[in-house]
Amino acid sequence: MKAGKFSPEWHLADAEGQVVGRLAVRLAMILMGKHKPTYSPHLENGDSVVVLNAEKAVFTGNKANVKTYEHFTGYAGGLRSTTYARLHAEQPERVLEKAVERMLPKNRLRRARMNRLHVYAGGQHPHVAQKPKPLA
Repeated sequence: MKAGKFSPEWHLADAEGQVVGRLAVRLAMILMGKHKPTYSPHLENGDSVVVLNAEKAVFTGNKANVKTYEHFTGYAGGLRSTTYARLHAEQPERVLEKAVERMLPKNRLRRARMNRLHVYAGGQHPHVAQKPKPLA
């Protein structure tokens, strides 16, 4: 299959009451296109996903109290970290975005795949014109 010869679809997922990791695995597979028979690892032929109610997604066990998110600024002593509670309070959609991003392959296609993930904290989204299909 050639790079420009696929027809992407739009999917709608509701994260309310779902476990973050299990949902992130399904979203990563859809973004990569592994659910299609035309999957090819070197081509960008996945679908777009809209996720609603990201603030209502849950962690299992004690992860909500223990989990931290770290990133390195590139400068000496630039390791920054934040807790799940703080990130969830300030940007609840980033929790799910980070989970999906870290489950995608670390290659050149990762940024393009993440651009097709649209996560919203509430129940409204501006992608009505794309007619997303509910995710089973």
